[in-house]
Amino acid sequence: MRITIEQVCFAYDGATSVLKGVNLAVERGGSVALAGPNGSGKSTLLRIVSGVLRPSSGRVRLDGSSMDEYSARRLARHLAMVEQERPMGFDFTVREVVAMGRIPHRGRFARETVKDRRAIQRAMELADIEALADRSIRAISGGERQRVYLGMAFAQEPDVLLLDEPTTHLDLHHQVRFMSIVRERTGEGMSVLIAIHDLTLAAQATDRIALMLEGHIAASGEPSGVLTPKNVRSVFGVEAVVGEHPDLGTIYVLPSLTSRDA
Repeated sequence: MRITIEQVCFAYDGATSVLKGVNLAVERGGSVALAGPNGSGKSTLLRIVSGVLRPSSGRVRLDGSSMDEYSARRLARHLAMVEQERPMGFDFTVREVVAMGRIPHRGRFARETVKDRRAIQRAMELADIEALADRSIRAISGGERQRVYLGMAFAQEPDVLLLDEPTTHLDLHHQVRFMSIVRERTGEGMSVLIAIHDLTLAAQATDRIALMLEGHIAASGEPSGVLTPKNVRSVFGVEAVVGEHPDLGTIYVLPSLTSRDA
């Protein structure tokens, strides 16, 4: 599905604006990374696209249809979100949590179908959590939980995947695996919008990058055009060396320890 964000503004409780006229598009089968300082509006924008928050003004469209036209269940059949934290109120097993991703397709109390079981098994394989299937969600590490929530999103089989800093608790191996899986899913037609701090990883794994600063898009486009020393300095307040990896052909960003405030 194509995501179109049109002039979206948002303020919590009528206070200072968090988003200020954001315009952004994610093509069907495309991936866009949202990067920027803490408090720049990345998570808020994702929550608006997910339908959790309503914009103060502007709108979000999915394949041309306004989000207002979607019921909660219909939206859940098309869109999944993996947040930074997702507390569980009960002591579910890992497989039970992943199986929750099938609820939009079969209802909360309906029995699992063969299709459900296949989707759950594939999701656990993709998220590399098969060995954790019978473990309690409360008895595993933060990184393992993050992979479980990714598995739940994959079990949902969405057209749109929203990810809020999903690699924060992951070790290097699972960061690479995670982003590789995301690239594979976009190759299958899934649209991905991801908030992420690692600019080098974002440049390697996504088609486009949107730099956010103080609630607006400061720069947007292909990584090679967006990730420049000038943009990194302007948005993040640090000096950085930006280059192209000779073997991978992707952009890398190496920040220095000297900030403009030093």
